[in-house]
Amino acid sequence: MKKSALILALAGAGVVSTVQASKTEDFTVQHLVKINKLHSATLSNDGNKLAYAVKKFDSEGEASSDLYIQDLTNPDSKAKQLTSAAGTEHNLAFSADDKTLYFLAGRDGSSQLYSLSLSGGEAIQISDLPLDIEGFKLSQDSKQVVLNMRVFPECKDLTCSKDKFEAEAERKSTGREYKQLMVRHWDTWSDHSRSHLFVANLNGEKISTAVDVTAGLDTETPPKPFSGMEEVTFTPDGKHVVYSAKAPSKDQAWITNYDLWQVPVTGGKTVNLTEANKAWDSHPTYSADGRYLAYLAMTKPGFEADRYRIMLRDTVTGQEKEVAPLWDRSPSSLSFGKDNRTLYVTAQDVGQVSIFEVNTQFGDVKTVFNDGSNSIVGINNDKIIFNHKSLVQPGDLHSISFDGQGLKRLTDINKENLAKIKFGEFEQFSFKGWNNEEVHGYWIKPTDYKAGKKYPIAFLVHGGPQGSFGNSFSSRWNAQLWAGAGYGVVMIDFHGSTGYGQAFTDSISKDWGGKPLEDLQKGLAAVTKQQKWLDGDRACALGGSYGGYMMNWFQGNWSDGFNCLVNHAGLFDMRSMYYVTEELWFPEYEFGGTYEDNKALYEKFNPVNYVENWKTPMLVIHGEKDFRVPYGQGLAAFSFMQRKGIPSELLIYPEENHWILNPDNLEQWYANVLGWMDRWTENK
Repeated sequence: MKKSALILALAGAGVVSTVQASKTEDFTVQHLVKINKLHSATLSNDGNKLAYAVKKFDSEGEASSDLYIQDLTNPDSKAKQLTSAAGTEHNLAFSADDKTLYFLAGRDGSSQLYSLSLSGGEAIQISDLPLDIEGFKLSQDSKQVVLNMRVFPECKDLTCSKDKFEAEAERKSTGREYKQLMVRHWDTWSDHSRSHLFVANLNGEKISTAVDVTAGLDTETPPKPFSGMEEVTFTPDGKHVVYSAKAPSKDQAWITNYDLWQVPVTGGKTVNLTEANKAWDSHPTYSADGRYLAYLAMTKPGFEADRYRIMLRDTVTGQEKEVAPLWDRSPSSLSFGKDNRTLYVTAQDVGQVSIFEVNTQFGDVKTVFNDGSNSIVGINNDKIIFNHKSLVQPGDLHSISFDGQGLKRLTDINKENLAKIKFGEFEQFSFKGWNNEEVHGYWIKPTDYKAGKKYPIAFLVHGGPQGSFGNSFSSRWNAQLWAGAGYGVVMIDFHGSTGYGQAFTDSISKDWGGKPLEDLQKGLAAVTKQQKWLDGDRACALGGSYGGYMMNWFQGNWSDGFNCLVNHAGLFDMRSMYYVTEELWFPEYEFGGTYEDNKALYEKFNPVNYVENWKTPMLVIHGEKDFRVPYGQGLAAFSFMQRKGIPSELLIYPEENHWILNPDNLEQWYANVLGWMDRWTENK
């Protein structure tokens, strides 16, 4: 089905807003930074109520966030606002009887747990702990809560940790002392604190103490920096907590051996539930009746992009099996249905993040919904509640029946914003890439598209490298912004991308500059032949992280391919990169060992070895707090080009990490990127 026809079909189902303003504007970064954001959605236990938070921006860009609740039993019901206090409420959860909503908020300067009676009244702070609560999860009966807080493992109580944090902040010397890796991660130098789990009773009294069930452990749980409380759960009987973490060890910087651990809620001995698997185990999820534990497991030690297998353990017999072993997708979430036997999962799938139903007995997998990027909020007796995004939708809640019918929009939080914006028409395409294998991508027409006119190309190359630029809506690299600026956008999921089977993903390892380059070259040739409105003689390529590496690789190995390049946080010298990045397991798997183990492969695909071919004008962008690809990589590329006289510019952000998160910086980023591209493509 053509994408335009699909949009019309979804509009009929209420997925795409049909509101049209009398006059629309081309999509700009100024629109993007003021898009409302829906977050922290949760479904009540009876499946009848939906609670969520919405972060809104006023005309001056000031943000506010409030909680809402919606009655799903009444088709005409509108969302009711629950809070209006300053600050952001997040991490929502219904009590077992659905009469109370719990959430985190920092209303008094510290992030604490609050409860809100749904029969009326104001929210009440129910924890008074010395440290910030970063996340929480309720037991099935809501009589207990597990909290995660950053503490110093050697401390015996929270006050000790608070005192150490204050002493560290007041220390006059500035040196940091370490005896082992990891000394820093993502954008933060280690202060020797760790994220630990604490269990407390919910008995109507204010929580002032809690049991550290991970006491003394030199490990992070949930794993940082991107995991949350989906990695932590109570057992259904409320007697234990199960969580994902690495075992305390000195090799944490070069292994991916996350295990599932079980510990009594009173603290004590921790049991490793997945000791036999030396690869990544995550997302422990129990059926409501307690019979089954489902979780996700990789099989290749050291490989962060291996396929997650769905594992199912019978807690009565102890037997364990892989569910749907022949299904070649990698799930990113797990939810049990009300029958305690069916699993509903999301997984990347040919440019989408789709929803699937998995029969745990026979392993049958059925696609429920496969358009756009979707994340499951909850399951009730006959529907799946999920958040849906696409290249033209920032994110709203929807429901759908298990048979994939009855798709219904539940929220429309950007109705007014989107009515003012014009997006570019988009479509997925395919071509024959490396080894004559099918490769997919997307093109987007400029928002001011006129038949018969040719448009310059913004050729976006995704990072990862095991990633995807698919049918989703990003708050950073948003493809529609280039369409709004008058560019035809091309995005290709080259060999190594996710969502096309594990063999396709695996194919990039130890071949960073091989198959992907061939796919990108063949893809650009194919799409310009298929879509005559794309002007291949006026094209700029852009990429971040591995995409930035590919900009450096283009310079040395496809130097006549583009009018200009934009390199954000790109890898320039693989030798120095190995010694300064923090997650050593990543280069060691991708290049077959340490640098000393496999120098030849590191150097074969090392952009610095091909600088004699560089000639394309390049804009280099980097964050100084980027510890994944430290900023010296960008500075080195810029220094070389300046010394050789290649047109080049540098944009450095002292407070940004691998990503650009500050809205003002994001506006500056797009102004520089689009200005650079306009200059070299003569896009007027």
